[in-house]
Amino acid sequence: MTAIYTRAGQSTDIPAIMQILADARQFLKEQNINQWQGSYPDQAAIEKDLAAGTNRVLVMDGQVVGNASLLAGPDPFYLPIDGDGWQGAADYMMIHRFAVSAKIRGQRLSKFFISNLVSEAYAKGYRDLRIDTHAENKIMQHVITGNGFLFRGIVYLDEPVPERNAYQLLLP
Repeated sequence: MTAIYTRAGQSTDIPAIMQILADARQFLKEQNINQWQGSYPDQAAIEKDLAAGTNRVLVMDGQVVGNASLLAGPDPFYLPIDGDGWQGAADYMMIHRFAVSAKIRGQRLSKFFISNLVSEAYAKGYRDLRIDTHAENKIMQHVITGNGFLFRGIVYLDEPVPERNAYQLLLP
């Protein structure tokens, strides 16, 4: 039987997380998507997430196969937003640095992983979740919208190509 679950990341997970990010960087490059083609996200960002307790990993059969950061807002890069904008002004959580290993690509575990992150945020009392991705990253957009997130507009990050499609999920 295959055990698949999400847990808080640990410092011993760093090598696996860095390999997952390298896999994602290469996958994006192969699709000619200019996202994560520099050093970001780097080990310092992962160590910061770990220290803050915001890192989450997807584990399958005892191996770390996914990485994300689940953190509370506000995020200064989420203001301003062009387009319809965010709905509501409630506290929110964000999913950042989301990636899965090339070993599990195509197994639909990204949707499972996001669902677990949404459940964790809900259990913490959050009903507003936000996430962003590159405009050309159609696969991630499919994962995001497949989990019920709606497109809200464009936000601007501090990256070479700053524009990101922004999505929001409001829970009852």
